[in-house]
Amino acid sequence: MAYTSTLARVAKSRLAQEQVLNTEEVPTARPPLKWAGGKRWQLPHLRPLWQHHTARRLVEPFCGGLAVTLGLQPRRALLNDVNTHVIDFYRWLKRGFVTPLPMRNDEHLYYTYRDRFNDLLASGAGGSAEAAALFYYLNRTGYNGLCRFNRNGQFNVPFGRYKQIGYSTDFSGYRQTFANWTFISSDFEAVPLRPGDFVYADPPYDVEFTHYAKGGFSWDDQVRAAHWLSRHPGPVVLSNQATKRIVHLYRALGFTLRFLQAPRMISCTGDRTPAREVLAVKNLNI
Repeated sequence: MAYTSTLARVAKSRLAQEQVLNTEEVPTARPPLKWAGGKRWQLPHLRPLWQHHTARRLVEPFCGGLAVTLGLQPRRALLNDVNTHVIDFYRWLKRGFVTPLPMRNDEHLYYTYRDRFNDLLASGAGGSAEAAALFYYLNRTGYNGLCRFNRNGQFNVPFGRYKQIGYSTDFSGYRQTFANWTFISSDFEAVPLRPGDFVYADPPYDVEFTHYAKGGFSWDDQVRAAHWLSRHPGPVVLSNQATKRIVHLYRALGFTLRFLQAPRMISCTGDRTPAREVLAVKNLNI
């Protein structure tokens, strides 16, 4: 009887731990950056697709604000983004990043730091610890959490209009979470996929605003991404705004489509109009 009781307590304890690990309330499951168009809201739809594949490596070719990977908490992950600055920031967090940079919600300080960040980029020091701290500050303080660069590669998001902002200077809690995650910055087709990888891909929306990184993201890039993902033999979940041409493209490539109502859409103008989104799934049962 005592042995059975002990087993029951152990099983209950393990279940409780698993429930904690699978919830968004784990401290390091919260994305460290603001991210316009982040997909944290999709987690209730994605977890049932992921739960039978947790032994696989999770790959995000467009990891952005990292909301999905942090929410799913995979043991192994390959995380890519063409935006080298966000990847540099995550690489510093993987080391246990702590910064002494003073931060406050002040317009003059914001533009001073923005100029300094752009000076670092111009001098080739965009991968430095200082640049990582400045990138975080600009992300938290800038307008609508946007990450936008002009054609010269300069960060050009204006000052935000927040009453209060909570800043962090100690990111060491992410070190353990990121331990078995690899961060790279390349074109998505250069991401070294393995046949068994579980891929979640959230390319930039099929909308007019595409200057998320220098060079933008065109319709040709949307087509290229869809064809590349359709050839992957492992599980694929592809997310995008459900425009007519996106729906036609994904169906033509053999994806199974599920339509979702996004809670909001944040654009460069601050538009909060609800957006219809599509989850395009391949090599998965839904």
